[in-house]
Amino acid sequence: MNLNKAIIIGNLTQNPEVRKTPSGQSVANFGVATNRVWTNQQGAKQEQVEFHNIVAFGRLADIVGQYLAKGRLCMVEGRIQTRNWVDNAGIKHWKTEIIAENIQLGPKTAASAGGYAPSNSGGYGSNQSNDNNNQPYEVEPIIAGNDNEEEIKIEDIPF
Repeated sequence: MNLNKAIIIGNLTQNPEVRKTPSGQSVANFGVATNRVWTNQQGAKQEQVEFHNIVAFGRLADIVGQYLAKGRLCMVEGRIQTRNWVDNAGIKHWKTEIIAENIQLGPKTAASAGGYAPSNSGGYGSNQSNDNNNQPYEVEPIIAGNDNEEEIKIEDIPF
């Protein structure tokens, strides 16, 4: 059995760039930074940052373009894909990306009523202060897929 699954939680490094393919499908490209913190043998705190290239298609791309902005926290679930191309100078380039299948937007505070909480970098949301960060929050899952899919109900599952 093979599995190609990536799940990351991090902050956007740039505003999503949303374009349309010649066939009219939306494509969003954006970056997410994740970090790892640990203490080394000498007791000093260490931090390593990884930068991930994310691509979302279709309705998911439109939602990303509407609700995500630089600095916003999000969770991306998808598959890893590497593509390559040759530029005009004949140099071969490689790029590894996460093709998003599911995205959850970061914290939505109760006080932001209808908008998403602003990030420290001035992301999407109202011009409220970040004093509401200790409030309970909700996350909104966004799943790529066909809008015509039927909803599965718990009582329909036979086991």
